[in-house]
Amino acid sequence: MADLFEAAGLTPHAPSPLADRLRPQSLDEVVGQDHLLGPEGPIGRMAQARRLASMILWGPPGTGKTTIARLLAKAAGYEFQQLSAVFSGVADLKKAFEQARMRRSAGQSTLLFVDEIHRFNRAQQDGFLPFVEEGIVTLVGATTENPSFELNGALLSRCQVFVLKRLDDEALGALLAKAEAHEGRELPLTAEAKDALTALADGDGRYLLTLAETLFNIGSATPLDTKDLGQVLQKRSPAYDKDREGHYNLISALHKSIRGSDPDAALYWLARMLDGGEDPLFIARRLIRAAAEDIGEADPMALVLANAAKDTYDFLGSPEGEIALAQLTVHLAAAPKSNAVYKAFGAAMKAARETGSLMPPAHILNAPTRLMKDLGYGKGYSYDPDAQGGFSGQNYFPDGMERRKFYDPKGDGAEARIKERLDRWAQMRAERGG
Repeated sequence: MADLFEAAGLTPHAPSPLADRLRPQSLDEVVGQDHLLGPEGPIGRMAQARRLASMILWGPPGTGKTTIARLLAKAAGYEFQQLSAVFSGVADLKKAFEQARMRRSAGQSTLLFVDEIHRFNRAQQDGFLPFVEEGIVTLVGATTENPSFELNGALLSRCQVFVLKRLDDEALGALLAKAEAHEGRELPLTAEAKDALTALADGDGRYLLTLAETLFNIGSATPLDTKDLGQVLQKRSPAYDKDREGHYNLISALHKSIRGSDPDAALYWLARMLDGGEDPLFIARRLIRAAAEDIGEADPMALVLANAAKDTYDFLGSPEGEIALAQLTVHLAAAPKSNAVYKAFGAAMKAARETGSLMPPAHILNAPTRLMKDLGYGKGYSYDPDAQGGFSGQNYFPDGMERRKFYDPKGDGAEARIKERLDRWAQMRAERGG
């Protein structure tokens, strides 16, 4: 066979990427996923018992999903069969299931690995169900998207979901050390540049090894510093999908950092979203909501400033308008917090649904006609500006409905003065029998 390759001017082993050459040969060589693959981890236990359950591997790119599936089949003695939801259709699925059925009749189990399984539509996902239930295949699906949103409930109920972690600096450092050992030389980088390279990979082991291979091929005689590294390698776009889970995770982090009064963390998440290409007006809408929901009457100007920041961005655009969003983010995070109005409105809505047919009391109804006056509309109404202290204390709830208290100010910021006024009026109302 070697002679045939040589006759054709080829070598038996074609060049392969560094990431492929360093692919782990056993589960214990996989870095960064000890919580799943260690002796006490759920997948590690399955491999030891050589009995596999169908599962979904959910994690960011470059964390080892395909490698784990391949090595798991090897450890358990299963036949490994791989499909990609991007390139496969119904005919490919039928063929895979038929081959698995034939293996099963011969006593051989099949691990069917489906990459990007979330890209199959609902009907195609349902097609897996009978074959998984009968044990014809052990399904291992890989996805970068939240299975709760992207996979059928029926399929999820038949699979265990395992979450792979983004590779941390320690795991990425181990990969670089392995690459240097394989090449028999160190990367031509200063210590600071090596840290920058790790940061550039953003938790993606495969991408890190691709970058390392580029640097090995350059073969610089002197170590590159951080500036040189930036010139050699292009900056990677952050892993951020504006219409998928990352979009909602980061806006949630921004909102909760504001609610938690942490302007530094809030600015970080704002920067992450803008750097990822998020629509600044989407962010502005959430900041306006935070001003109303989490700050409310503790700082009534927050809502005014939120709308002003939105208008500023509308007027200036990027990048100048983003400064207004940053200023608003800091103001909201540093402002006193109160969700009293938010809670009061929710309670009032609940009461409105429960008592929606009750009429207002007659004394606060307008009486534009004689008949309405004869029916008592407006009778006994007290005009508050003319009342003692500018407060009449009359009842404004429907007849037959007990007075309820929805709004309970927290007493922080501007709401402290509101609380003082409301407490005084409540005492006057009680004294006047309102």
